[in-house]
Amino acid sequence: MEKEKVITLIDAFKDFKEEKNIDRPVMMGVLKDVFLTQIAKTYGSADNFDVIVNVDKGTCEIYQNFEIVESEDEIEDPNAQMTLAQVAAETGDDDYEVGDTYTKDFKLSEFGRRGILNIRQNLQGRIMDIEKANVFKKYSERVGEIFAGEVYQNWAKEVLILDEDGNELHIPRGEQIPGEHFKKGDTVRAIIKTVEMRNTTPYIVLSRTSNEFLERLFEQEVPEIVDGLITIKKVVRVPGERAKVAVESYDERIDPIGACIGVKGSRILGIVRELRNENIDVLQWTSNPQLMIQRALSPARVSSVDMGSGPDDKVKVYMHPDEVKKGIGRGGCNIQLAGMLVDREIEVWRELPKDAPGSDEEDVLLSEFSNEIDQWVIDRLVAIGCDTAKSVLALSAEDIAHRADLEDETVQDVLQILRAEFED
Repeated sequence: MEKEKVITLIDAFKDFKEEKNIDRPVMMGVLKDVFLTQIAKTYGSADNFDVIVNVDKGTCEIYQNFEIVESEDEIEDPNAQMTLAQVAAETGDDDYEVGDTYTKDFKLSEFGRRGILNIRQNLQGRIMDIEKANVFKKYSERVGEIFAGEVYQNWAKEVLILDEDGNELHIPRGEQIPGEHFKKGDTVRAIIKTVEMRNTTPYIVLSRTSNEFLERLFEQEVPEIVDGLITIKKVVRVPGERAKVAVESYDERIDPIGACIGVKGSRILGIVRELRNENIDVLQWTSNPQLMIQRALSPARVSSVDMGSGPDDKVKVYMHPDEVKKGIGRGGCNIQLAGMLVDREIEVWRELPKDAPGSDEEDVLLSEFSNEIDQWVIDRLVAIGCDTAKSVLALSAEDIAHRADLEDETVQDVLQILRAEFED
């Protein structure tokens, strides 16, 4: 029975070597330490034991060293000392002398069934710790890279992905593009965002909403970026809605926008499909913030830009009333992204013709009426391109109610508040 246990233990060593992909020196160190730990636990000390491990063959040799003393009265530790007579009786060799060291083989079976079980369990625990450390190191070095894996489970708060070695990676709900759904077995691409240890286990977070994910997708689709001919200067996104990618070329012969889009959109279409039809605007980078804003607000035409007197001032962008809706974008998405590109908050102001009624009066932002008009109503009006009092008053009550999806009574209350602002 004990012999069977020993054989099972040796076979386990071979399995660990073949299945766990652990470096040979590391495996030897682990095995040696595991045996020495069990020896110390069994005999109180492992100082007089030598452990030699051959990982490739799956063998382990243990030697116990004894100090030879004259008589039994001198023996203080029977596990580390033997008399000259005992050595002679055990070996049949009379060449030993007092003070010499006698070394004999220590059989694995001497650990007993419980000892062998402890060794196996300890080995499993140590190997698991090494595996976790290796996974943590592997993915920590890959943060910022795109990962492709298969969906194993789709839960309410996250999607669980498995790699080829069965390691778990997570896409939390907040890192998923709004509206997308995954089924078990689907192949998903995402960027490796963070790697941390949670209760001694690596927790790897993937993201499909980060700006870096979009940047990596462009690098995969546009060879000129990898070759260094085109540089992505900045990426901003409202995941699932719209993104803006500012690019620059160091070679005048290369059109960075055309290269990123590809012939008939061949390059950018694959990225758009990957991001669930997210609209992607590619623009020419410039260090001039006014020009950058004008390009970012395209397709709307900007009449003028007032950057303010300080770096923290809101940027005022003046447009013809017909251009405002395009400049703001659906839900204010376009103007929000433009502000993110230049790291400034942008306000759109309507530029009324000089002969228009009331053009000599100053307009007022809807945000100034937050004490009188509910914020959700203001948000609805801004979403249809009406961010100032006069832009609302320029529309009929029926048009406002229909486009902003508001009750007629609510619209009348808003119009009454806004008209009062301009009454003498």
